[in-house]
Formats: sequence, structure tokens, C-alpha cells
Amino acid sequence: MERILGDIPVPLDRPRSDPLARLRSTLKRWQLNARTRRQLASLDPRLLADAGISPGERLAELEKPFWR
Repeated sequence: MERILGDIPVPLDRPRSDPLARLRSTLKRWQLNARTRRQLASLDPRLLADAGISPGERLAELEKPFWR
């Protein structure tokens, strides 16, 4: 799995005054959600077990829409 923390800096606090900055921040978050879920979907059972993720937790995360 690729390192995601260094690739896309996503601010946890959203700028309140600039609507364009808020939109960019939201789009980056959605993009990050989609990418990490694709990576999660590609993990085999051994790697899931190594990460401490149960099959049920994986399925619950993969069923979420990208905006959540």
C-alpha cells in the first residue's frame, strides 16, 4: 500500500472564510477516501490480518460512499 500521508496534504480543519478553499479541501478529502478504499479492496486476507482489519470491518468500509 502506498504512503498516503505524504502524498496529499489534506488539512483537517477546513478554511471557513474562503468557499473555493473549502471546495478544494472537500474534493481532496473525497479523492483520498476513494483511493484508500481502492487500496483496502486490493489487500489479500493475509495483509488484512497483519493490519488488524477483520473481513467485516473491511466490508463496512468498502460499502461507504466516497463522501463519507
